[in-house]
Amino acid sequence: MIDSKTAPYAALLLRVSLGVMFVAHSLYLKLMVFSLPGTAKFFASLGLPEIAAYAVFATEAIGGIALIVGFKTRLVSAALVPVLLGATWAHTGNGWLFTAEGGGWEYPLFLTVAAVVQSLLGDGAHAVSSVVGRQPAAEAVR
Repeated sequence: MIDSKTAPYAALLLRVSLGVMFVAHSLYLKLMVFSLPGTAKFFASLGLPEIAAYAVFATEAIGGIALIVGFKTRLVSAALVPVLLGATWAHTGNGWLFTAEGGGWEYPLFLTVAAVVQSLLGDGAHAVSSVVGRQPAAEAVR
């Protein structure tokens, strides 16, 4: 049974947590720690085109901000799933635990599931989409 009084706040908590994680991961890790050219070189070492690093960076940063404010939550969460599946794939050779050298695949897989759950839940409380009449917060979790 879903509690219609608390469920919108659960969706809000998940939405903002995911959003902050994506913003931090893109702006801090990819931009400040590794730099975008360094991230591009890492993508190339995986056999991916370097330009994909810039696309992933933008997707994570913009998607994270959209999640934090609650804009098109279902769509944004679903759009971030392939990025997370790519991260899971990139870390498969490092083992299960994310504390392993190079990071394992447990954390990216967990975040993938969390993004799928968010796409099923919708905006939750205090979302921009509910203010502009797109998806009322009370209906977002039904």
